[in-house]
Order: sequence, then structure tokens, then C-alpha cells
Amino acid sequence: MEERIGVKASYDVGFRELSILKKKIHLYYLTGLVETPIIVELIKKVLEINDLHSTSSKSKLFHVIENHLVHQQVTKITSMDEAVDQILTGLVVIFVEGESEAFVIDVRSYPGRTPQEPDTEKVVRGSRDGFTENIVENTALARRRIRDERLRHEMLKVGERSKTDICISYLKDVADPGLVKLIKNELKNIEVDGISMADKTIEEYLVHQGMNPFPLVRYTERPDVAAAHLLEGHVIVLVDTSPSVIITPTTFFHHVQHAEEYRQVPIIGTFIRWIRFLGILSSVFLLPLWLVFVLEPNLLPENLDFIGPNDEGNIPVVLQLIIADIGIEFLRMAAIHTPTPLSTAMGLIAAVLIGQIAIDVGLFTAEVILYVSICAIGSFATPSYELSVANKLSRVILLVITAMFGVNGLVIGFTLYLLLLASTKSLNTPYLWPFIPFNANALMQIIFRVSVPITKKRPSIVHPRNSYRQP
Repeated sequence: MEERIGVKASYDVGFRELSILKKKIHLYYLTGLVETPIIVELIKKVLEINDLHSTSSKSKLFHVIENHLVHQQVTKITSMDEAVDQILTGLVVIFVEGESEAFVIDVRSYPGRTPQEPDTEKVVRGSRDGFTENIVENTALARRRIRDERLRHEMLKVGERSKTDICISYLKDVADPGLVKLIKNELKNIEVDGISMADKTIEEYLVHQGMNPFPLVRYTERPDVAAAHLLEGHVIVLVDTSPSVIITPTTFFHHVQHAEEYRQVPIIGTFIRWIRFLGILSSVFLLPLWLVFVLEPNLLPENLDFIGPNDEGNIPVVLQLIIADIGIEFLRMAAIHTPTPLSTAMGLIAAVLIGQIAIDVGLFTAEVILYVSICAIGSFATPSYELSVANKLSRVILLVITAMFGVNGLVIGFTLYLLLLASTKSLNTPYLWPFIPFNANALMQIIFRVSVPITKKRPSIVHPRNSYRQP
């Protein structure tokens, strides 16, 4: 143990040697990952053996110790590799002199925060708890919402050095066995030292994204959203040290829905969804469309001829749009890295001073600032942060193509955008389903927020074993 885990060299490796019925007992643990009161109680119970048993029980000491380990999770192991892994995971390992087996006791207590509402998925009404960096708490939050004996939480370890815990969650009688097997195989085939970036590293091994900017899995920090997808037949991947869980498989339309729509009545939820769709579309196509009207004003009808800058300024309009778009990105990055009390002041400075002065000196026209701001708001209205960034990149490419080829460039760019989405697959799942391939019933449930009692079937895209929702 001195060679394997650095006993006496690493300060956080706890070691205690006891003498029980004239036999040595060794106890190993990591001080930062265990409950100290439980360790003390275990030592007390083991030491009581000296008072309650005579040396004649020495031959049965292993079983006597097993009966004195007052804990609900006690298992046996037979290999040193397994013992080292369990200690580094946060469990206690007890060796008994002369025995070929050791006891493993789960007394983990990972440092972390309490469940709280995630900042990126807030709702007006609804639960305020959210996933944390503790995988045990996360599985408990899911189990609390789905108290079904067929809910499975299967644990794996990934990383030669990090040995990170990864949990695959699914409903046994609902989820597609082929999908579960595929995800397990992909995770077991990961060969890497460690996954310090947690779920993001797992995603890259899982979906093999390459140069495609669009998110191929959905992240959520809300247990109710994860539970809803489990009931539909999705498979959830939880990674220790990350408050986000991975939902697989997903399509483009999974990234444009939000829990708030299901916390309101169907008609209000539909209205919110349409407004959100409008914001997402504007974040991609508004600037290229406006640029076309600026380059070719004869395309505008007479009652809309006011669209377009009266004074083009000192810089070409397309450069103004790109520079302003990059400026919005600067503000977003600065807001992330700026302490909360200062971020409000920074936003006011950017809006009042920088924007107005840029217009006054002729760097930008007022209309450029207007449309860039609308696109930025549309990006912020996108529920998926990953999709909003991908759409922003698509918008810049569309702007460049439109500036080069005019109307033809906009049509070409829009076509390429759709072709990229249509050709994308996430774990063998078409990205534009139910639009391509077409499924009328599923498409209606995306366009409209349908009442839950009416939704009697699970989405066919996940190939559920049990298609009908049942009591």
C-alpha cells in the first residue's frame, strides 16, 4: 500500500493499524472523501471484539469482524487493484491478517454544494432543485421522480488515472436495448488518462462530432427534465463532478424546447414556444436578410422602403455587422468572467457609452446596432447554449456569403444550412426528425405544446420497447 497509494507520503491517505485477538487489522481511506464520525464508529465496533470474544474465536475472526461492521454497504474484494481503486474512490478498505479477502465499506462524503436551481434553466413556476457535482445525489434526484423498479443506474469507471464514475440511467422496459448497448460499448472503449472536463469529454468520445458545430447531445441540469426524457425512452449519462447530465439521443428540436413551456397551460406554452422559435430564426436569418435588402433595395415593396440605413457611414455595412456581432460576443465573454456586482455596470457602459459613441463617430449606423441587438436577444432566448453558439457561427457565414453573392448567396447559404442539419445524425438518429424524415403527429407536438393527457405515445425516434404511456 505504501507503493501503490503512497501511505505515509500522501497526507490525505488515512491508515490505522489495530490489533484484534492478536491479529493485525489494517484500515485505509482518504481523509477528504469519507465521513469521519462513521470511521470512528467502525473502529469502536471492531475494538469491542477484544472485549466480547476470546482468542478461541481467532480462527473465525474474519466473520466476527464482518458482523461488527455497522454499515449497510459492506462488500468483499479479492484483488489489490480493486482495493486501490475503491480507496481512491472514497471507500474504506479493511484488511485482516492471514485472509485473502478484504472488506470494502462505502462511507463516501464528497465535498460539494446543495441542490439549487440552475442559472441557465430557470422557470417561473416549478421545482428549484438542480443536479450537483455529486453523482450519488444526482441519481437520487432522478430516483425521487421515478420510483419505478425498472429504472436502472449502471455505474462504470472511465480514465486510467482519474477513474471517474459514470452512470448510465434508463428504464429497462422502455429504452431501446440497442441504444443502451451502443452507449455502454462507446464508454468502455474510452482509453484516456483522465476526463477532467467531465461530461464534455465523454460527449466527444460518444458522438464523434468532428467539425460539425451543432450539439449532438442535450445537456440539462434540471432533474425534472431528465426524468421526462427517461420516461420517453431516452438514455441519460451522468458524470461525477459535473452538474450537467447528457441526454441521448437528441434531435435539433430537443434543443429549442424549455421546461417553462410545460409549466404553463398548453395555449400559453404554445405562445411561449412560438415566440422562442421566432427569436431563434431571427438570430440566424435576420441579419443576412436585412443585408440583402441593403445591397438590393429594389427587392423591397414600396411600403417597406424605409428599411435600410439612410447614411451608410464610413465602413461598409457588412463589416459593420460583423464587427458589431464580434462586439456582442466580447460582451458575453466579459459578462461570464466579470463578478456579478460589476456585470450590470459593464452592460450599462457598453450600451450607453460604446454603442452611442460608435454611432456618433460614424463607425456604426443606428440600424446596424438595432438588428445586431435583436439577433443577440434571439441568441439569448435559445434554450441550448451550444445551439445558440452554433447558430451564431452559421449567421456569420451566411453574412459573408450574402455579401459576396447577394440574393443568390442567401439562398445558397440557407440551402447549405438545411443540408448540414438534414445530413447530421446523433447516435444513428436523424437530426431533423420529425421534419426529415417526416412524422406529422410528432411535428404537431413540436409546433404546439400539446396537453399531457393527449400525449399517449412515446416518441418513435428513440425506438421505445413500450410505445404507449401507461398508468
